[in-house]
Amino acid sequence: MAIASEFEQIFHIAGVACYIASAVAAWFTGFRRFNSLLINLAWIMFLLTIIVRWVTLGQGPFMTLYEVLISNLFSLGLIFSIACYLNKSVQPAAAALSFILSILGIWSLATSTTPVPLPATFENNWLWIHVAAGKIFLGTCLVAVALSLTCLLQMYFMRLMPAHLRIPETAENTIWRYLSLAFIADSVMLLAGAVWAHDAWGRYWAWDPLETWSFITWLVLAIVLHLRLTFTLPRWVYWSMINGVFVLAFLTFFGVPFISLAPHKGVM
Repeated sequence: MAIASEFEQIFHIAGVACYIASAVAAWFTGFRRFNSLLINLAWIMFLLTIIVRWVTLGQGPFMTLYEVLISNLFSLGLIFSIACYLNKSVQPAAAALSFILSILGIWSLATSTTPVPLPATFENNWLWIHVAAGKIFLGTCLVAVALSLTCLLQMYFMRLMPAHLRIPETAENTIWRYLSLAFIADSVMLLAGAVWAHDAWGRYWAWDPLETWSFITWLVLAIVLHLRLTFTLPRWVYWSMINGVFVLAFLTFFGVPFISLAPHKGVM
């Protein structure tokens, strides 16, 4: 147990260090091979952290804030790496994304690693679909956010931004593609969560704080996509809205579950 915990800590710290180094490297050099290597190494380190913890405790990382943070630091880095491989217009957002993940990583170092036993209601296949869809939602949303945030910075601080951080015009469509994917994944997450809740507690929806915030996030995301399709607004307005969606998603994933008394706290 002590050896496993020591390895968990080593992999955890190494993952955070890689994200921080990636943020610095992306700012000064852009998305080059070294920066790509650091991001890939970071999510691999968090994967190893999860594996060691899972083997040690015999349960998945679903309950505590620490576990939710390390599992998302793995999935968010992996999804961004895949996005960069599939679409080069995503790559200039590496600095913004690595900075966000560095903040989450530093936060995870300050949280308690004390485990909490999984309740019997978590032994359900719908939980896996719910969690997987949530990871995809947050990951694709973060890609769109990193791009839109970089676009906002580029609009107001063009002279201060290095050339390698500037977003090409083609990235505008990429932002909305990833936000649309996020909406689909968010919808699947809510539906799977409702079925899981019915199996676990005999009801599909109870409007507890976590369910309410999840629905608000989904509704705001739907409104933003609808506005994009029906109205022509300045691009900075849409970019700001996208960042607002991420703030709601962030609170839903990393805030509400850990101050709520809902029976399915954690789990994201």
